[in-house]
Amino acid sequence: MIWGSLVAAALVLGAYAPQQAGSEPLAPVQEARVQALGKQLRCAVCQGLSITDSPASMARAQLDKVRALVADGQSDAEIESYFVARYGEWVLLSPPRHGLNWLVWLGPALLILVGIGFIGRVLLRPPPVAAPPSRLPERPADADPYLAAIREELK
Repeated sequence: MIWGSLVAAALVLGAYAPQQAGSEPLAPVQEARVQALGKQLRCAVCQGLSITDSPASMARAQLDKVRALVADGQSDAEIESYFVARYGEWVLLSPPRHGLNWLVWLGPALLILVGIGFIGRVLLRPPPVAAPPSRLPERPADADPYLAAIREELK
């Protein structure tokens, strides 16, 4: 309960976090691009939030760097490449779809299909058939000397 409140407060306050000193907002079109790019990059401190949503000063610095790169005229791909070169693919909130990253995208769907298949197999399985009675010859109880000795001791 407390953690949920803290996360909610961080998200609310993150929207109102001030820019770092010296960081001027760009023209509205460029600023919208900065915000869109910031939503795609993971905060290095918060790890679960984008740099746009994070209240951390490190995220503010990263957002300022995005703002500077947009002001320099770099494309979205170049800006993403800049951050991937410094932080690795981990910095992207949406991992690229290649190599082992396909497991991130297809893994949940495959697990759901396997689960549905397993449940269907269990539900559609025919009821178990009772085994036919054994046709072994009956042995008299006294035929086993050990069993007879135990019965004698229990009397």
